[in-house]
Amino acid sequence: MSFLWAIVAGLIIGLLAKLVLPGRQPIPLWLTVVLGAIGGLLGNALASAFGVADTNGVDWVRHAMQIGAAAVLIAVVTPAWGRRRA
Repeated sequence: MSFLWAIVAGLIIGLLAKLVLPGRQPIPLWLTVVLGAIGGLLGNALASAFGVADTNGVDWVRHAMQIGAAAVLIAVVTPAWGRRRA
């Protein structure tokens, strides 16, 4: 069940990351999910390192770090994906 949850979370985080980035990111949905899942893991690690992983209520800072990490990954991978396809 945790594998399924990672896919769903990766999809949501990846799509939100693409939404905050300017312009269009022509990468496939499967890559968005993978980068979103990796960004979620990196964001959790950063939140733990800064001591904001678990707070009372919704962990907005942790979620922002997850989306930010995924956005950085998508911004780095998108140009490489475009060159690979050309």
